[in-house]
Amino acid sequence: MMPRLAPLAAIALAVGLMASAPALAGTEPESDPSDVLGTWSFQTKPYRNGQCLMTGTMYLSPNPEEGEYDCELTAVEVCSMWGRSVVRQSCKARRFGNQVSIRSEIEEMLESKVEGLIYVPDNFTLTVESADRMFGALVSAVTAPAEFRRASNGIS
Repeated sequence: MMPRLAPLAAIALAVGLMASAPALAGTEPESDPSDVLGTWSFQTKPYRNGQCLMTGTMYLSPNPEEGEYDCELTAVEVCSMWGRSVVRQSCKARRFGNQVSIRSEIEEMLESKVEGLIYVPDNFTLTVESADRMFGALVSAVTAPAEFRRASNGIS
């Protein structure tokens, strides 16, 4: 009879844990402010009537101010009407809960097919959806949906 008590004790423990689970279900853990740190790749949906698309990388690093991050952004914009532009930008990011706002300043035009092209800094408004995905919008000279994915650190 003794061997049957162990499974009954396990069932009682499991029932006890399940009974306490609803009380814990409503409590959401605080978001870890460091969970957005690191390297991200991004891509917009096509914009300017489907003629342009932007891809790039962003690196978020810590800032002494709570909820703020320093960042670097390299954007690659390809448009059928004027070619490819590659722009290195510095940026500041602010986080409010699961919302991230990125404001950029152009540091250097690395590549531009059109002489005298006026390039506006790339700003983004994002929602953190998981540890490896943010989704939102490019808010710049144009507005377009944008998705950020945590870059995988593979071997090249």
